[in-house]
Amino acid sequence: MDTNHSSSTRPKKHFWNKRPKKLTVDDITVIDNDMLKRAVGAAALGNAMEWFDFGVYSYLAVIIGKVFFPDANNAIQLIATFGTFAAAFLVRPLGGMVFGPLGDRIGRQKVLAITMIMMSIGTFCIGIIPSYASIGIMAPILLLVARLVQGFSTGGEYGGAATFIAEYSTDKRRGFMGSFLEFGTLGGYLLGACLVTVMTSVISSEAMMSWGWRVPFFIAAPLGLFGLYVRLKLEETPAFKQHMQKQEELEQSKPRLSLFKMLSKHRVPMMKCIGLVLLFNVSNYMLTSYMPSYLTGVLGLPELSGLLLVMVVMFVMMPLTLMWGRWTDRIGRRPVIGFGAVGLILLSIPCFMLIGTHNMWAVFAGLLILGVLHTCFSGTMPSTLPALFTTDIRYSALAIGFNLSVSLFGGTTPLLTAWLVDTTQNTMMPAYYMMVAGVIGLLTILTVRETARKPLSGSSPAVATEAEAHSLIRKLDKSAEPVPPSPADAK
Repeated sequence: MDTNHSSSTRPKKHFWNKRPKKLTVDDITVIDNDMLKRAVGAAALGNAMEWFDFGVYSYLAVIIGKVFFPDANNAIQLIATFGTFAAAFLVRPLGGMVFGPLGDRIGRQKVLAITMIMMSIGTFCIGIIPSYASIGIMAPILLLVARLVQGFSTGGEYGGAATFIAEYSTDKRRGFMGSFLEFGTLGGYLLGACLVTVMTSVISSEAMMSWGWRVPFFIAAPLGLFGLYVRLKLEETPAFKQHMQKQEELEQSKPRLSLFKMLSKHRVPMMKCIGLVLLFNVSNYMLTSYMPSYLTGVLGLPELSGLLLVMVVMFVMMPLTLMWGRWTDRIGRRPVIGFGAVGLILLSIPCFMLIGTHNMWAVFAGLLILGVLHTCFSGTMPSTLPALFTTDIRYSALAIGFNLSVSLFGGTTPLLTAWLVDTTQNTMMPAYYMMVAGVIGLLTILTVRETARKPLSGSSPAVATEAEAHSLIRKLDKSAEPVPPSPADAK
């Protein structure tokens, strides 16, 4: 009787008091530092190669127009040259739709090796295409084909490289390690631009028209072989290995979502990705692509002066990109991106007013401020964007979201801005354009949760040493508190 009474009155343990599964050292990934460095270098090298081609093509645009479109006037030659360049942006989303799901299925490392081969072949082939004088209309057609190959492969490059670095990095240093991806972007562009500038200075214009313009494209072959060698030496990311192991351990693996269902199910983080990439790439292409022509064609500055000013600003941006990446590991991603977005909103007009004075120091100051604001994004996005998605769809979602945004908003920035200036005759239109991008970026980052110093979604914590793993376990044990479970657990 007493026993039954005691049993009936004993309070039940409320479901609210359930605790999460206790982590052990085996649940924490210890990252090999040497492998991390190789992974970062290999990923950054591919991005550098992509932007090496971008710098070379941009700075050789006039010569390429004369070689492949000799019957047109200068304006038509430039339009045709940049038209073939822009065509690559049209196929980038297709590349993302192919390489992204492939990277989530067979692995990041294998797909990044494929994209490296394709980028190298596409760039090298531009250098060996005969001129219009030799093979006629086939010359610009082959140029277009080479650019399409480049664009298609690039569709799988950035998303894969950012995913690769993010999944290889420790939670405490993911921002700093990711910033090396954009460090490679700036380095590749500067290398290509500097090479063309030096060659133009030491080689006669006749020699550049005849054979000199081909040399920078030939360099893609050894660069590509080296990059392929480095990438093939890498292991798959720890996060992807864990994901595949879990899939194998499941008795009935979940059916893989179709591309449409994946986009529909994850549309919210996808929209956040597109908004952040819009902010990132509008400022990027405004500086790297549109600004040189704006300085010379709209403001009337000497061509060499405009190119050199942009190059100097980009050189200053390289260490700043790494600095912001390191700071995001301390203060968070959201404050840095928010600071840059607010800066674009408040300072775009003053910067373009400085640039419009025609005074070299004022022009440099305006460009430098815009460059510093852009590094808030370049140093942060490689660690922010991959964290929006879980491991099983990270490559797919990031490749598709990134390339859709680049194609719609990034690659069109020079064209739309030039059209706005020409239509309105208002030289401040680029400033207004960047302000709109700043507003969209600010509204987007306010909806993104902070991910600095936290594990990637769907991945275990990643640390640098076993001692750090034990320290993390002790810290979690002390701070562990009862947490409310999901409604399903409550039942």
